[in-house]
Amino acid sequence: MSTSGRASRRTILLLGSAAAVGGLLGVPAKAHAIRRSTLAPRTDPFTLGVASGDPAPDGFVIWTRLACSPLDEDGRGGMADQTYEVRWQVSADDRFSRVVATGTAWADPSWAHSVHVELAGLEPGREYFYRFRIGGWYSPMGRTRTAPRPTELPGTLGFAFMSCAEYEHGWFTGYRRVAESEPELVLHLGDYIYEYAPHYFNAASGNVRDHTSPETRTLGDYRRRYAQYKLDPDLQGAHAVAPWLAVPDDHEVANNWAGLVPMKPDLAFPSRRDAALRAYWENMPLRAAAAPRSGFGVSTLRLYRRIGWGRLATFHLLDTRQFRDDQACGGGYRICPQALDPARTLLGFEQERWLLDGLAGSTARWDVLGQQVFFSQRDKNPDASKSTSMDAWDGYAACRGRVVDGWARVRNPVVLTGDVHSHWAADIKRDFDDPHAAAVGSELVTTSLTTGGDGADSGPDAHPFFANNPHLRFHNNQRGFVRATLTAAELTADFLTLHRVSQPDAEALLKARFIIADRVPGPRLSYLRPMPEEPVSPLV
Repeated sequence: MSTSGRASRRTILLLGSAAAVGGLLGVPAKAHAIRRSTLAPRTDPFTLGVASGDPAPDGFVIWTRLACSPLDEDGRGGMADQTYEVRWQVSADDRFSRVVATGTAWADPSWAHSVHVELAGLEPGREYFYRFRIGGWYSPMGRTRTAPRPTELPGTLGFAFMSCAEYEHGWFTGYRRVAESEPELVLHLGDYIYEYAPHYFNAASGNVRDHTSPETRTLGDYRRRYAQYKLDPDLQGAHAVAPWLAVPDDHEVANNWAGLVPMKPDLAFPSRRDAALRAYWENMPLRAAAAPRSGFGVSTLRLYRRIGWGRLATFHLLDTRQFRDDQACGGGYRICPQALDPARTLLGFEQERWLLDGLAGSTARWDVLGQQVFFSQRDKNPDASKSTSMDAWDGYAACRGRVVDGWARVRNPVVLTGDVHSHWAADIKRDFDDPHAAAVGSELVTTSLTTGGDGADSGPDAHPFFANNPHLRFHNNQRGFVRATLTAAELTADFLTLHRVSQPDAEALLKARFIIADRVPGPRLSYLRPMPEEPVSPLV
């Protein structure tokens, strides 16, 4: 199965408009002296594309950010220190002959001239198109949709999920293949940007391109880094094709941070964290409810949230960074009794209670947890001692146990995961140390989009972890993403891989297909692409 060459006319329009570029304002209202202007910039301000997200039955949020010169060193995108009037339109067709909503938003310099428009009053379960205008400049067109009515059981939902897109390590062809697969919903599970200085070298295949700015530490740094990523036409195409559900992991701030604790000692970390979280909100299609809020000297974003898809599915989006305890025993893989401490939490107790309450009250056919780090146990040691990752749920085993206990009455719990730069599938168990214990849930892990470079095809059980983790079902070490189809009867997950990300335009090919049947926890293999008899020649 290849996802290239399948784009519809509408998707071609969306991808083409993205490649051609080089309501309500969801920003906390503040009185300020910045002057407002109805004048348009002299050059195209829509260089960073458009996006939509967090659909509801009657609306969604649409986003853009004005930047005439997006890579300027101050992070202001070449925009004047003034608030610009931006017009927006939502249409029932891609020619904008049936405009159903229109209005004005103000792009404020204090929020990097980003625009977040929250739509309401639209029809449930249908497709819409949107665009922005300032003066004679029009943005690229975006396609989005509303969620079904809460009482409706839709026949199908097609969605894609991905994570870990290190700009330096590969071309963003995977984003283009996501767009061409025409999902109704896209989940991005973290590491949308990387914070590293230029030339953070990929030892496997070398860097194909470099960051243009230093390691991100200030608000200007983060704004500029987002701009560099968003200038990529394939990323713009993936944003323009469907609404996104986005949650960050660690690299949107700094590697392996935990709560208020950086991985490496850094007295300036609180201000760095504040800048990074603010820039994330500015640059993603998030609602005003997620905007930065300050308290006790630190800012937080309310990123954990629920998105319903009729009676078919509820997506519980989790934040596994802002509220967690620090990694136990110094981090890394460790034999660490502290990891079992019931007082330790990955989610923070407020978010944990929110999740458990949502699971307890769920009536959805499928409850899907969209989150960042490996949920199932991965014991590195082949002997009786247990060495597990302190950065994943293994480092917070009691918290994981409470979540698993909390979905006891959930019909079909499924965990979607990013972070680890390879494809995995696993049975979730209450007791991972009992090889005979029944599965009580399913985990599907997407590989990185580019991080780590090309990777290599691998056998589904060749990883050494399979020797003493019998609940693991599949592994592959190439780059790619997962395309899933959800019905009342089953979830089908296609693990797609790209042979090369060091060269552009690779096809996305089906490596494995897993099916999770209704009321039968655990992914089961239905297709596996065999290993090639001969090494695959490089793309030309």
